Amino acid sequence: MQTPQTAEAVTFERGYPGTASQARRVRADLAAITGSCPVAEDVILLASELAANATRHSRSGRPGGAFTVRADIRPEDYAWVEVVDQDGEWSEPRPDDEHGRGLAIVAAIAGDGNWGINGGPAFRVVWFRLDWPAGAG
Repeated sequence: MQTPQTAEAVTFERGYPGTASQARRVRADLAAITGSCPVAEDVILLASELAANATRHSRSGRPGGAFTVRADIRPEDYAWVEVVDQDGEWSEPRPDDEHGRGLAIVAAIAGDGNWGINGGPAFRVVWFRLDWPAGAG
């Protein structure tokens, strides 16, 4: 990993045990690589939401489960983050649930066409892209 002060692109990938406490580690790891990125706070928030979803709503949260976070920070262009979990059925939140708003938050912040869900029989990839604001450096 490069230091966050550099204007060069940063690529990050790390695996995490599938426990709820790992969202905190994801936040800390991404804070270390986003530095002064103008969308750093949103990157950290959205990645944390997706990490929490991976441990709550996929086989990643079962004993021995794991998930992976990948990030690509391109200064003055965009930040791309993926959370790869071990698939499984996601439970739909009830309207009165306190939890279950992670994907709605991702959709609201990333915007149409800037997030999605892909996968196969053994994994699911939830991703988002946040563009650098015009004139931010």
